[in-house]
Amino acid sequence: MPHLQDQLDEITSNTRTLVQPERLAVSERAVEELFATGIEQQILAVGSKMPEFSLPDATGRVVKSSDLLALGPLVIDFFRGRWCPYCVTELEAWRDLYSIVRERGGLLVAISPQTMRQSDFMQDQHEIPFALLHDAGCSVAAQFGLAYQVPPYHQQHYRSVLVNIPFVNGDQSWKLLIPATYVIDRDGTVLFAEAHADFRVRPEPEDVLPYLPYRSR
Repeated sequence: MPHLQDQLDEITSNTRTLVQPERLAVSERAVEELFATGIEQQILAVGSKMPEFSLPDATGRVVKSSDLLALGPLVIDFFRGRWCPYCVTELEAWRDLYSIVRERGGLLVAISPQTMRQSDFMQDQHEIPFALLHDAGCSVAAQFGLAYQVPPYHQQHYRSVLVNIPFVNGDQSWKLLIPATYVIDRDGTVLFAEAHADFRVRPEPEDVLPYLPYRSR
């Protein structure tokens, strides 16, 4: 199985071949400015207690973090939306390793600001076996230190490339999150935390799995 980052780097390479330099420059500026805010150092850290959440899945069923942790340790993947090819590739990597997560007694959910309808499309199109949860306005992501406001020039960029964030997310807030991966122990303690202001970088799932403590289901 190819490394996730190799697949993401291929997307980046293809993008640089196909997209005009002036459009690429906008994305580069946005990444640099987001990194400069120090957001990566402000995320919910290892050893912290995870804030509890109740979020609807793609069917509208409310999923509670307390119910998930009652069953086993939890992997949480925060992603931007189905419009992001990097996020799709990452979730497909987790899809292919989901059986290993379950073998270790763990559970996996993915959280994004996209609407339940968008998640339903994504789950069906990419055969995602785990819950995709709707975090309206990135409210839970904010509690993890991951949320940010898309600046006006970047809003204009998204519109110009036909990525309609308000439609996809179902609100006009223009809130997004930096992609992040967490492993949470059953008592709510953060065992692993990694997030990147550069959306083109994600942790390797195979490097995350060892943080799932073996527990009988």
